[in-house]
Amino acid sequence: MYYCFLRKAVMEYLIEKSDRKIQFIKGKPKRYLFDKIDWEQRLVLILGYRGVGKTTLLLQYLSESNKKGVYLSLDDFYFETNRLIKTIDMLYQKGFRLFLLDEVHRYFYWSKDLKQLYDDYPDIQLVATGSSILDLSKGNADLSRRASVYHLHGLSFREFLLFEKKLNIKPLLLDEIIQKHQVLGADILDLIHYPTDFDNYLKYGYFPFFAEAKSTYYQKLEETINLVIETDVAPFEELQHSTVRTMKKLLYVISDSAPFTPNINKLSEKLETPRNTILRLLDYLDQAQILNLLRSDTKGISYLQKPEKIFLNNTNFIYSFSPVQPNTGSIRETFFFNQLSPVHSVTSSKYGDFMIDESFVFEIGGPSKDMEQIRGIPNAYLALDIQGGSGKRIALWLFGFLY
Repeated sequence: MYYCFLRKAVMEYLIEKSDRKIQFIKGKPKRYLFDKIDWEQRLVLILGYRGVGKTTLLLQYLSESNKKGVYLSLDDFYFETNRLIKTIDMLYQKGFRLFLLDEVHRYFYWSKDLKQLYDDYPDIQLVATGSSILDLSKGNADLSRRASVYHLHGLSFREFLLFEKKLNIKPLLLDEIIQKHQVLGADILDLIHYPTDFDNYLKYGYFPFFAEAKSTYYQKLEETINLVIETDVAPFEELQHSTVRTMKKLLYVISDSAPFTPNINKLSEKLETPRNTILRLLDYLDQAQILNLLRSDTKGISYLQKPEKIFLNNTNFIYSFSPVQPNTGSIRETFFFNQLSPVHSVTSSKYGDFMIDESFVFEIGGPSKDMEQIRGIPNAYLALDIQGGSGKRIALWLFGFLY
């Protein structure tokens, strides 16, 4: 009798907590991914860096769904001693059929429980979020054939304008930007304050939490990087404390001069760490969306293949790491790589800075940059730090409208 009462009280607590969370997302803009997700799938997994808005996305779906649903955060102390399977079974008996599961990577049995729930309850829907480093095929519970997987990236420049200024400008296609950039750029410039808005985005606009407090934004960035390394990457890859320390040292060495053309042997000597370990740590930092590794190919790549260039993931990280004014060229290249990679294949190019979809070559630069380096190259363009472009000279900021 007492056990039944206690169980009922716990379930009510979880339901009330879920209802409370929904109240805090009213009026928040929707991220680009919301309309791209197939919400009819029985198991949806949304992966991404901390702070990009995964929790808000879950709650927005829950608030609009006509199914009886509940939000559960799997890093809650409750799940330290309670299995998810039993919890969902009890909620199922109360009529719940939609389960929003946040931070699944913080729960030890996440893959086994999701697999069993998917197989045992054909009439429920599971929507889960997790770290970008999550490997669905790892372990005995292979979820790769069951889950529809989506990756949520940080705010694009377009989304920053939506969050900061309530400007709802539609995303652009790359072909549109290449062919109509003069007209498109002029229309957008009528709505924004260039270059102030663009500079603000480069400094603090990549994560939605900039709206909470800009004064502590960089402090929060540093905290999230440490959390990702220590509580997402390290436990999931079962890294020893000494390896975690080496990873942090490696990150700070790279951040000092990113974009960084790697000499793996020199890094190995400097950090007194085997070459293959350095390459493995670079791969972890890339998967965790702290770094962005530029490679010559994106297909069938092994972590043992040295990247052509190493970037910090986004321009906000550059400003966070740099005690002085960051290198302007680094900012420009990092912005372009960061904004293109969520929606296009980005590789290194023999002639320019980047190759996009194995079709377009882009050279990044300032207003005085000319076509000399890419002259005669088919489908080659300049992405320049200018207000408005002409011909093959395209304004760099316009590539922030791709998603």
